[in-house]
Amino acid sequence: MNAKGPSMASVISFQSRLFLMVSLAMLCLFWSHALRAQEAAPLPDYVIEQFGNPPSIPQGPLSEELQSAVQVAFIDLVNQGGWGNEQTLALVEIAASKDPRIGWLISDLMRFSNGAQMSQLLAGAASELLGKDLQSRNPWGAVTDHLIAWRVPAPPEYLKVKRAIFTGIVPGWDRIFVEGDIDWRLVSWGGVLIDDRAYDTTDEPCNCIPAADNPEVTSAEDATWLKDDDIVFGIGVEGEYRAYPRRIMEVREMVNDTLGGRHLGIPYCTLCGSAQAYYTDQLPDGIERPVLRTSGLLIRSNKVMYDINTYSVFDTFLGHAVTGPLADKKLQLKQASVVTTDWGTWKQAHPTTTVLVESLALGRDPDFRNGRDADGPIFPVGDVDPRLPVHEDIIGVVTASGKPVAFQRSRAVLALKDGQEIVFENIRLELNAGGIQAVDVDGSDLGSHQAFWFAWSQFHPQTELWPG
Repeated sequence: MNAKGPSMASVISFQSRLFLMVSLAMLCLFWSHALRAQEAAPLPDYVIEQFGNPPSIPQGPLSEELQSAVQVAFIDLVNQGGWGNEQTLALVEIAASKDPRIGWLISDLMRFSNGAQMSQLLAGAASELLGKDLQSRNPWGAVTDHLIAWRVPAPPEYLKVKRAIFTGIVPGWDRIFVEGDIDWRLVSWGGVLIDDRAYDTTDEPCNCIPAADNPEVTSAEDATWLKDDDIVFGIGVEGEYRAYPRRIMEVREMVNDTLGGRHLGIPYCTLCGSAQAYYTDQLPDGIERPVLRTSGLLIRSNKVMYDINTYSVFDTFLGHAVTGPLADKKLQLKQASVVTTDWGTWKQAHPTTTVLVESLALGRDPDFRNGRDADGPIFPVGDVDPRLPVHEDIIGVVTASGKPVAFQRSRAVLALKDGQEIVFENIRLELNAGGIQAVDVDGSDLGSHQAFWFAWSQFHPQTELWPG
């Protein structure tokens, strides 16, 4: 009896998976090298112009006296449940150390400070450490922006102390604040609690931003509550199309859905103007479907999402696990394209589309995109690449060689409507239902999405910009 060899289809499938794994590994390696290079490089001129010259920064461990002061000012504060004279004296000693690294711990505590006197004391100490008067109308934002822009390193034992501060406020974060491939300096509180409800219990109310699992949908014909000029995020998978109205996504910020027979995790960051879609199926053996939730935390004004099953944290913008069991397995989620457009154009282009039902908006009709963020990011982001305005809309995608590229949306739309071809390496842009989608040379989806320039450029610091 002759044994059969592998079929041509299985060989092609294996080759495709191998190519994808190599490409994702190249992307992670590129991003890691780019981040290290950025940290080591001299500060750009525009950073010095905006923030001034950074203070000198000591190296090595803290003195025993300074370690004791940090213990009293931050960890004992949490254990005792309030600020007292001991903390004030410890803060004086910290400020006198002139060690800017401890500014990160002051920033962390400032985020939760709700008293004018305590906020003033913390802002004064941070100003001494950084050598600049940062007691502005928003001292936490000013201090944190400077720490980020100047790339001030974290103090020794930083995560241990930061974890005590954050979990002392929200115990549900105890499984979030763990070691991993994440820059804990940049993690701050977004002002909401963690969504830690189990999968498919999202009809239950919570004191959080409530994700939606398996959301109810309706036909385009029945969605009479939507106006034609309402913004939607359109996704197409295996010939099946669905619209996620921005009005709903601004309330939910996370959807776990199934479309075209594929499982999806769909985060929306209102602060970044960015809806993304990640495939949460067809994963390596031994990994069950991640169920994505909002942690209540931010990194440079971008939401931090996590998997409710393993408490593994994901880099929301890049789609790879950075802590927990899924990080140990080096899980990288593949991205599907999200087209930002208006409802009228989307349903005309895709008449069989389904759309989330109005009740998922929970009776709210927010429009953060055109109101709250009008004067710039409301959370600290540090320096922003000055090549475009901070809230300029871009279409972001990564090439086959691992190079991130951003296309200025307004210029790209005009060029495409004028019949011009937009090509960058293997990327080709196409108009899709009033929005823009990036496809490969063979027409396959490349997982592009729209975002604000400040967000894309800070998570892809070496990004190319079209047109150059």
